[in-house]
Amino acid sequence: MSMVRIGNSELEIFPLGLGGNTFGNTTDERASMEVLDAFVAAGGNFIDTADSYSHWKPGNRGGESETILGEWMRQRGNRGQVVMATKVGGMPGLKGLSPDIIARAADDSLRRLGTDYIDLYYAHHDDPAVPVPEIATAFDALVRAGKVRYVAISNLAPERIDEWMRVARENGLALPVALQPQYSLVSRQKYESTFAPVAEKHGLAVFPYFALASGFLTGKYRTQADLEGAARGGAVAPYLNADGLRVVDALQSIAESRGAAIATVALAWVLAKPTITAPLASATRLPQLAELMAVPALHLTEEEVAALDQASQPFA
Repeated sequence: MSMVRIGNSELEIFPLGLGGNTFGNTTDERASMEVLDAFVAAGGNFIDTADSYSHWKPGNRGGESETILGEWMRQRGNRGQVVMATKVGGMPGLKGLSPDIIARAADDSLRRLGTDYIDLYYAHHDDPAVPVPEIATAFDALVRAGKVRYVAISNLAPERIDEWMRVARENGLALPVALQPQYSLVSRQKYESTFAPVAEKHGLAVFPYFALASGFLTGKYRTQADLEGAARGGAVAPYLNADGLRVVDALQSIAESRGAAIATVALAWVLAKPTITAPLASATRLPQLAELMAVPALHLTEEEVAALDQASQPFA
């Protein structure tokens, strides 16, 4: 499978990123390492996490995902073979994007990951109280110190992204190379109307999160009864209506004709969009991972993309 380049960087990745939000959350260390081993064995090399993953699980404090990833890389001795992305801004006790928090959080992430550099470092959540020039300068300092190779952005308003790019160009600071927005068949409007033009204007690689809509676009949720006991039932519930099920039906039709999983087709649609570099998705079990790794090889026809566009039009 051909690799793709992250924006204007020198980083080349498999065109699907493995989300690390399940590590230390719905998968323990052993299961996480099994998924990671299988991901790399199948050709994957791009892993996305955050310092805050997964503080929301009872008993967790944040940093669990990075810690597992660090131990996995230490045991396998493969740090140079993977592209590691993590984020700052949402860690309890270190929320926000003040220069001090950015510097401290980066050092904490490096320690947990057991590495001396982060390939791609994101501003995870915006901090409107901090001027963009201060944020851009703080990220640039990490690049100059060799702690971060490239800078990236997630969940900032378009005007703040524009300002960051302008400030970086005018002052010779590290330019962001990637954007991580929410985007899926049932969450189209904000990205397509607002963020896609920003990404195209600045030449940013795009890595959509929630590309499977918290599992709704796997096809396993079709009734309210399916949500009972589901870990992400609350996130899925807003899509469980006539419009959402129409999208799942369209996915199922294509999946059956192609001999593919519904999740594979849903992610292939994302990857078929011109501004997308690689979707991000998580797996808690090896069969789920196989469905993800099949995505880059499933090239949807123009007719299939158009059918899914039409089915998901209420979300556009």
